[in-house]
Amino acid sequence: MAQDLEGKNSRLAEPPSFRDAFWVWLKIGFLSFGGPAGQIALMHKMLVEERHWISETRFLHALNYCMLLPGPEAQQLAVYVGWLLHKTWGGLVAGLLFILPGFVLMTAIAALYVSFGELAWMQGLLFGMQAATLAIVIEAVLRVGRRALKNRALYGVAGAAFIAIFAFNAPYPLIVLTAGLLGLAGAKYRPGLFQSGKLAAADDANEPIPAHAHPRLTWLLRVLIIGLALWGVPVLLLWLYAGPANVYTQEATFFSKMAVVTFGGAYAVLAYMTQQAVDHYGWLAPREMVQGLALAETTPGPLILVLVYVGFLGAYRAPGGLDPVLAGVLGAAISTWVTFVPCFLWIFLGAPYIERLRGNRWLSAALTAITAAVVGVILNLSVWFALHVIFKDVPQWQGYGVSLPLPNLASLDAAALALGAGAMLAMLRFHLSLLKTLLGCALIGLALHTLRD
Repeated sequence: MAQDLEGKNSRLAEPPSFRDAFWVWLKIGFLSFGGPAGQIALMHKMLVEERHWISETRFLHALNYCMLLPGPEAQQLAVYVGWLLHKTWGGLVAGLLFILPGFVLMTAIAALYVSFGELAWMQGLLFGMQAATLAIVIEAVLRVGRRALKNRALYGVAGAAFIAIFAFNAPYPLIVLTAGLLGLAGAKYRPGLFQSGKLAAADDANEPIPAHAHPRLTWLLRVLIIGLALWGVPVLLLWLYAGPANVYTQEATFFSKMAVVTFGGAYAVLAYMTQQAVDHYGWLAPREMVQGLALAETTPGPLILVLVYVGFLGAYRAPGGLDPVLAGVLGAAISTWVTFVPCFLWIFLGAPYIERLRGNRWLSAALTAITAAVVGVILNLSVWFALHVIFKDVPQWQGYGVSLPLPNLASLDAAALALGAGAMLAMLRFHLSLLKTLLGCALIGLALHTLRD
């Protein structure tokens, strides 16, 4: 079976047209539920499994690099693959379409919230989608793990990474760095343990480095200057003309800083954002932040898109001379702009060098070990996501240097468990399409909410 999978995956399709790629990226943008694990799984399914536009090893190679960067790794992975397929415009389109549906939806939700109050009916609709995403997340761990873990040593790396982050809250960069060093040591002393195998060899033979992946100093300098200007000039202008106390200046400054320092994964970023937005700036109340986080979990796009909701409410409540709703939209747009422009910059600057190093024996061993660690990280995200979908109360138990999520069994949401199990059966056993599964679960979630009321 494994050989069949390898043979199938090594036969890459012809490069897609820009138009075909556009529609696929738009579809991914609308279906990217489930946080990083679900989004990585979705891209793997659509780009590697179904269309064969990119090989397994190149996909994981790109993912390894994105895991090292600050910001949402799934969105940066979309930029990377889009850039590989269609150069700079491909990366821009892939990255923008990945966040655009979520941005529009979160902005609309924020506007509806300030206009009509509670959005319980919408949460009921999105509840079904969240439960359905469990199937995507679990499928991701199984698929990527099957391909990446070729021997006991790599299983050990994945297990150690999972324990480190799940039980000890070890930061992503430390896990990735440790795995990379282990791979380098393995390349020297036990090279057979960290070889990516026949699949990688076949992929490398079929995927030569594209011409635009050869780094040129003039091009890199142009990217750096344009990227820093698009990122920094709006912030500077706000400081000069609106002043540091203006809410737009505060949002632009805070989210720019967050774009640089937020290593450690989506949930570490959200904890930092919550502390600053609620306690320091007072842009919204704790209850509103909890609602925003719940909505971000159940809408497409990176979880970090809760910043749209935060930016909207912060500006809505300090509109200056603008209409409050217009001020909110502007606050959401500014917050999103300064957060995601750096994501494009990191990829366009670093991806050419990462591609050039793909065939290096030492780097290959390091990235093979990192890939195994990433499987453990995805498993952690999957467990975290599943626990918070199935249980309403998941407190953290701490003791002896260990921190573990211990769900309150009395808070089990039987509807979420049943709906998630049904979605898994529909997708994994009967191979129902993702779109049909999400739509069906959303309607069931809305019906359950209506009955509860």
